[in-house]
Amino acid sequence: METFEGKLQAKGLKVGIVVSRFNNFISERLLEGALDALTRLGAAETDISVYKVPGSFEVPFLVKKLARSKKVDGIICLGALIRGDTPHFDFLSAEVTKGIAQITIDEGIPCAFGILTVDTIEQGIERAGTKSGNKGWDAAFSVVEMLNLVKTAKLG
Repeated sequence: METFEGKLQAKGLKVGIVVSRFNNFISERLLEGALDALTRLGAAETDISVYKVPGSFEVPFLVKKLARSKKVDGIICLGALIRGDTPHFDFLSAEVTKGIAQITIDEGIPCAFGILTVDTIEQGIERAGTKSGNKGWDAAFSVVEMLNLVKTAKLG
């Protein structure tokens, strides 16, 4: 049996980060976590590009454009959707999730899902760097590991 795993080494990897400006007080913390993780994993600042979009609904559009541009090896998607009193949250979270998943499959590029879908502002804050860690950090680790796994297994 042969087992393949991706190493956590970002040196030489070109990573794009698409981050929603909506709920900025949370998404900026996610961005800080992702940038910190990439730096600690050896990514050069010149190999990281950040794209800020108005809201999470716009994330899949830019992710698809970025994937097709071939400017990056992998993409980290960041944002925060917080449930409100209307079904708006349910529609947005479902479509954003499906959109990013479909782009990952169709374009063959690792896209890490760091879009928080939470019931309360407090839950968002907890996942952006307090009690529950930083999901931006986790998304950076995920994209780096997947990029290296594809390389190691000679799949791309």
